[in-house]
Amino acid sequence: MKLTDEIQEIRQIIIEHVTPEIDGGRYPVKRVIGDCFKVEADIFRDGHDLIAAALLYKVVSNEPGTSNGNDDKWQEVPMQPVTNDRWEGEFPISTLGHYRYTIEAWNDRFGTWQHDMAKRVEASQVAPSDVLEGVAIVENTLKRISSQKDRTQLQSLLETAQATTDPVEAGRLFLTEEVTKLMDRYPDRSRAARYNELEITVDPVNARFAAWYELFPRSQSPDPSRTGTLQDVIAQLPRIKGLGFDVLYLPPIHPIGRSNRKGPNNTLNPGPEDPGSPWAIGNENGGHKAIEPSLGTFEDFDQLVRATREHGIALALDFAIQCSPDHPWVKEHPEWFFVRPDGTIKYAENPPKKYQDIYPINFYNKNSAALWEELKSVVLFWIERGVRIFRVDNPHTKPIPFWEWMIGEVKRDYPETVFLAEAFTRPKVMRALAKAGFTQSYTYFTWRNTKWELTEYLTELTQSEMKEYYRGNLWPNTPDILHEFLQVGGIPAFKLRFVLAATLSSVYGMYSGYELGINTPLRHGSEEYLNSDKYQVNNYNWKQPQYLGDFISKINQIRQENRALHLYDNLVFYRADDNQNIIAYGKATPEKDNVILVVVNLNPWASQEAWLGVPYWDWGIGAGEPYRVTDLLTGNAYTWHGEYNFIRLDPLQQPAHIFRVERFTR
Repeated sequence: MKLTDEIQEIRQIIIEHVTPEIDGGRYPVKRVIGDCFKVEADIFRDGHDLIAAALLYKVVSNEPGTSNGNDDKWQEVPMQPVTNDRWEGEFPISTLGHYRYTIEAWNDRFGTWQHDMAKRVEASQVAPSDVLEGVAIVENTLKRISSQKDRTQLQSLLETAQATTDPVEAGRLFLTEEVTKLMDRYPDRSRAARYNELEITVDPVNARFAAWYELFPRSQSPDPSRTGTLQDVIAQLPRIKGLGFDVLYLPPIHPIGRSNRKGPNNTLNPGPEDPGSPWAIGNENGGHKAIEPSLGTFEDFDQLVRATREHGIALALDFAIQCSPDHPWVKEHPEWFFVRPDGTIKYAENPPKKYQDIYPINFYNKNSAALWEELKSVVLFWIERGVRIFRVDNPHTKPIPFWEWMIGEVKRDYPETVFLAEAFTRPKVMRALAKAGFTQSYTYFTWRNTKWELTEYLTELTQSEMKEYYRGNLWPNTPDILHEFLQVGGIPAFKLRFVLAATLSSVYGMYSGYELGINTPLRHGSEEYLNSDKYQVNNYNWKQPQYLGDFISKINQIRQENRALHLYDNLVFYRADDNQNIIAYGKATPEKDNVILVVVNLNPWASQEAWLGVPYWDWGIGAGEPYRVTDLLTGNAYTWHGEYNFIRLDPLQQPAHIFRVERFTR
């Protein structure tokens, strides 16, 4: 290319440091339906000429190779300068699926001329040639205008200006707000700079705001003499809804393998009636597209789907990509598994743990395409039966490219589908899974118990770049994890950890039995439950003195009634003296019309107190102005003044305050 041609291709305007943007646009950012999407960027050029910029966006068709009417037509909103060459713009998100967005910036020739002309008019120093420059810009603009009304208006302006003999008065004609708006509608973008196209994945609201409840159907029977069924789960729905949960998650409900079946507490010598682990999927009754006969039939399952919807609860199923030795795939597709040199199929291990009842899947085999398609068909099978949420077991042990492909394929046709990644592994792998498409992700919250740990970790999750693609779903317990803090802290520990999970993040989950304070480990130093639901049928009596149902229900009610707790990335931590046992943080809506302040005693054994420092000025409260804080857990209201106020929490009485902060009405 000749230098002349190269110069013609040069764009003076630089667009950089765009946020949000993940890995240079390699991965989409995440939002939910109804969000207002804000974009910022550094936009500048050499010299003093003015520039203009617009944020462009469009909905991407869900069907490849087809158009939904928006694929070729960008919509745009103007961007505004903020400070120091930083610009911002925003647009509303109204459609599930995928959006594309980019930034375009151009030289504002008329704006630059108009800016200088205003100074000249004010100083009465306008030369005829100065006016002619503006006339030329307007004449060039006329070439781009199709509206007859707008053309007529600009032509009238030119005629009047050319007939005006006083250059100052002629220049003044171009400075009206009406002319400015008209010219801004038809800018010269012939040398515009455009940024790379970026993408947004738009999920349903329950991708960001939800309360999950996990239970094992076989442990829901009111009769200790028989195993629980899907019908028993239906009977539990009023209690679960009363607790305030809106997602019900079931571990695998498929037929359970018989070979190498595990007994109670993960023993290798099961009895003839022991049910085995639900994660050992598959036997003569089928595999991932079948239901364990002892739980019920597909008719029962369909009734469960309908019943959850009637109760305002979404049903989530476990998607575990592994098989028992009895799974039909083992005979039909032995190439899908890992074969040892002696010809036997390799079972799963996480040394020193051994899972003799499970075969892992070989994703890269001579028939990989058929395997990947079959796994996708499993998800689609349950989607067609009404499921839209999947908790994925150990996704970090499967190829990340598979997840990016499979989730992308599913969400293309069912953009409302939610995938939760159950991955407790290395941070970069967990982040990569989220970038690859997982809607939500488990976190290290269970192991973060001190003030410093919680503050550092939740700040990273909600305030760093991670907030754009990683939605942390906080669980105080799972069937696999009974943390030592719960083992030794008793009911106060259960309460305070629940408050933290439910208010630090907008999405959290709880494993059944938590409301009873069950905290007996398999052995000292173990995080496994004694007599875990994973290996046996249990029976629960919810009518016990230590039942935390009212406490849990109240907190979930508070979550529902306060919009600040619906948001994920608005978490701010506050000062509480040097007391490492008191943690304080807040959440507020952008309009500051809902402000929530949470204070938690992290010590389940002793009362703690501190002077709490809060930025009342950020909430629109003036210096010296009193304000009301209402404890939503008790209903007690207090009048506070200034930045510092005294807090004392007794874990045996009340481990936390959840305050709503309000100005006094006048």
